[in-house]
Amino acid sequence: MNSSASTKERILTAAEALFAQRGFEGASLRQLTAAAGVNLAAVNYHFGSKDHLVEQVFKRRLDQLNGRRMAALRLIASQPETSLEDVLSAFIRPALDLSHDGGGGLFMRVLARAFAEHDDSLRKFLSENYGHVMRQFTAEFARLLPGLSKEELYWRIDLVTGALTHAMSGFGIIQRKSDVSEVTHREQTAEHLIRFAASGLRAP
Repeated sequence: MNSSASTKERILTAAEALFAQRGFEGASLRQLTAAAGVNLAAVNYHFGSKDHLVEQVFKRRLDQLNGRRMAALRLIASQPETSLEDVLSAFIRPALDLSHDGGGGLFMRVLARAFAEHDDSLRKFLSENYGHVMRQFTAEFARLLPGLSKEELYWRIDLVTGALTHAMSGFGIIQRKSDVSEVTHREQTAEHLIRFAASGLRAP
């Protein structure tokens, strides 16, 4: 990694931690430069503004997440038959992987901040850049659940997404046991969540 890329990555990592801890309004550029070990000129050079820095913190994680999701969706689309569980797996497993992938836990707190602080410009950015991924999954769910109205389907997908976000946060009452590996615990979480979500989506 060259020096410029290393500096940019260091700023993004420091910003993610600060936004998780203090929120978008509460984290100052002075705090950011101190945490990243850079000067303000470096932040301006790489990001131009604080709003653009916030967007890039999300882009770094969500590009990876949605790339994995779309690859999984393309893979099952090539199969002779696709089940509801297959589509849920493509939606859920990459997200759980992200939440346990160095820094993913911090990013979940940043994501929660975005909704808690009602940042309309950030929501617009996320919708414009990543809404197409959700639309493709919604189309697959609709195809596999033709008996559901559009409104009912949206309600159920929203609740499934909420359950996934909760599972990603790691704040649930079920925590990994000391004799269970991280990979095994994540797989157990995925299996339970996929079964739960499939049942909810198929309910009359």
